[in-house]
Amino acid sequence: MKNISIWRDKKVNSEPFLDENIETDILIIGGGMTGLSTAYFLRDKGYKVCLTEKNYIGNGVTTKSTGKITYLQDILKDIDNIDDYIKAQIEACNLIKKVIMENNIDCDYEEVYHYLDSDDNRKINDLYKKIKNYCKRDGDTLKALSAVFNPFKFLISLKEICLKSNVKIYENTGIIKVDTDRFIAYTGKYKIKFKNCVLATHYPSLVKLLFLPVHSYLEKSYLGATKVFDNKKSSGISIDKDSRSYRYYKDYYIFLGEVSDTSMNFNVSLDFDNLIKRNITADYVWSNKDIMTIDHMPYIGKVLDNIYIGTGYNTWGMTNGFLAGRIISDLILKGISEFGDLFDPKRLTKLKDYLKFPIFMGISAKAFVKSRLDDNPYKLVALKKINNKKVLVYTDKDGRKHTVCRTCPHLKCGIILNKVEEIWECPCHGSKFDIDGKCIEGPSNFDISFKENS
Repeated sequence: MKNISIWRDKKVNSEPFLDENIETDILIIGGGMTGLSTAYFLRDKGYKVCLTEKNYIGNGVTTKSTGKITYLQDILKDIDNIDDYIKAQIEACNLIKKVIMENNIDCDYEEVYHYLDSDDNRKINDLYKKIKNYCKRDGDTLKALSAVFNPFKFLISLKEICLKSNVKIYENTGIIKVDTDRFIAYTGKYKIKFKNCVLATHYPSLVKLLFLPVHSYLEKSYLGATKVFDNKKSSGISIDKDSRSYRYYKDYYIFLGEVSDTSMNFNVSLDFDNLIKRNITADYVWSNKDIMTIDHMPYIGKVLDNIYIGTGYNTWGMTNGFLAGRIISDLILKGISEFGDLFDPKRLTKLKDYLKFPIFMGISAKAFVKSRLDDNPYKLVALKKINNKKVLVYTDKDGRKHTVCRTCPHLKCGIILNKVEEIWECPCHGSKFDIDGKCIEGPSNFDISFKENS
């Protein structure tokens, strides 16, 4: 069994890192679905476009997804403005298909039927009444023609298209600060002066967006892939709280079987064990994280002068991430976008959604307090004090010791070990670090590496 996303089980060439000060018209921070789709729509428009990626393209949240392209989503049951939301998702599905066909992108794109089901038939009946113009009834399930693809291949193709259109792409180039007054982004050694900046980092933390921590929470999912003899050419998801999601890819069955808020269980190995037990076998296992918003709608658009974000996709990042690229590029180029008002980060939130505020804050607070406890009930790491600094020490199966700082640089939440994937994680806001402390996913912009003699 490989402890890696099925999409990432391959090598790819990376672009050079930034080694000088530069100026650009549009700076895009983040090379996932949102960042690369924004770059794609802005290419060849007469602007100098620059994209930076903290690690390498294909190593982020996008390539930990199941790779579904559909508007028939489980969150529909919770959305008020359901017709407008579905129309936006249909537009995203059509856009993705159009880009793939126009550019002859080889990403294993395939149209299949996507199904929604529930153990409670009343839930299906209630949802069908709201969306019957967009789907068909098939017994106790709802279905609609949708698509699946390989998100890794798609991202790499977008990257190559953008490079050929003179978009400057710098990988292994982390941005640690954005000065929104002077319009300068800093890598630590170098700076990028920009006119417009797009924060496409999943959880944007480079500028002070006080609304995000109190309007969202982090959800973690556990996924696997196992070989099968029969590809049923379908995908689906349940609308129950205990979510079940699946799709087929060539001779693999990909499933999502465990979902939790990050304050529930710090023994990540146990969650992976439950995933495998439910599905008997797995050739690949991995985890992913999603930003869940209180009204179940993404935040896409302008947040400050010439600063744009795309985040809060509520587990549907393939459609919403690509749609964000279209909306943000339209706002930069034309000042208006068809779905701009629908997903405006500054939109008013209904009172009933604000009533959820204590729940979301409670999840983050519980994760923070629990992660700061000094005792380690799972005996995975040793808590030590070196040079008057608390550190965690993990000894791997080969006897090598890996020492990291105790807290996340983002908001000082305690770090926990994901032994299965051999990474460190922040349970509060989802930052991830490799086993030696290098930051591989934000919102943290700094490493937790520790050297005793430093």
